[in-house]
Amino acid sequence: MTREEMKNRLKVFAVRVIKLVDKLPNTPAGRAIGSQVVRSGTSPGANYRAACIGKSDKDFLNKLKMVEEELDEIAYWLELIMELELVKPELLQDLHHENKELVSIIVKSIITMRNKQNIEIK
Repeated sequence: MTREEMKNRLKVFAVRVIKLVDKLPNTPAGRAIGSQVVRSGTSPGANYRAACIGKSDKDFLNKLKMVEEELDEIAYWLELIMELELVKPELLQDLHHENKELVSIIVKSIITMRNKQNIEIK
């Protein structure tokens, strides 16, 4: 997958996350979780774009780690929404699956960059 394809995939993911948040109930829990979901669901795309214009491979790698962390955080919020049954499960299944795929792609990219740069795994 090219960097441009990944940028687009993360943007589509962010749009889907925002649309999901619009379906959350207008309750204190729904609003609080929704705000966290929007933040953690949109920042991977922004951080990936920043990674692509990084000044060095090390900078790119550090930003990829940020993307991985944000994708892990959105996974947590999606799981919480599922467990609390805030929306119908079918609204979450594809998004949760896409999140897992994105994490897998990013982790593989991190491993590739570390191997390429011979950067020690911390």
